[in-house]
Amino acid sequence: MHSSLIQRLLGSNAGFAALVLRVPVGIILAAHGAQKLFGAFGGYGLDGTGQWMASIGLEPGYLMALLAGSAEFFGGLALVIGLLTRPAALVAAFTMLVAIFAVHIEGGLFMSNNGYEFALALLAATTALAIQGGGRFATDNLLLAQSAR
Repeated sequence: MHSSLIQRLLGSNAGFAALVLRVPVGIILAAHGAQKLFGAFGGYGLDGTGQWMASIGLEPGYLMALLAGSAEFFGGLALVIGLLTRPAALVAAFTMLVAIFAVHIEGGLFMSNNGYEFALALLAATTALAIQGGGRFATDNLLLAQSAR
């Protein structure tokens, strides 16, 4: 049972396509998380993001900023290297769902109106990674090999 769970969590037959999906999506997520956590790339850091989140009803704002920023930053880094791909992608997908419904839904589809199209694209990509796993070129394969010993 233990090895079956590990196989389902880490195993993947996705091949090269997962790498092509993981790396750019991971970079995008990590950059957005860095904005929230550290104020990098023109972001507002935890305090500013927390205040904004509280202003839109996501309370407590600081904690919500910490959770969203961590999911994006650390989840994005995990996706780039293919480490615990399915859990990282699942957390990122959930974060995108919250972004869609808490922030962007009223703007409609298009980004030009602060809509949800970008978050929807990230939701689709992270959901695909949660389903298919990290692929042939993921660190998950090293963990899987270690667990087989």
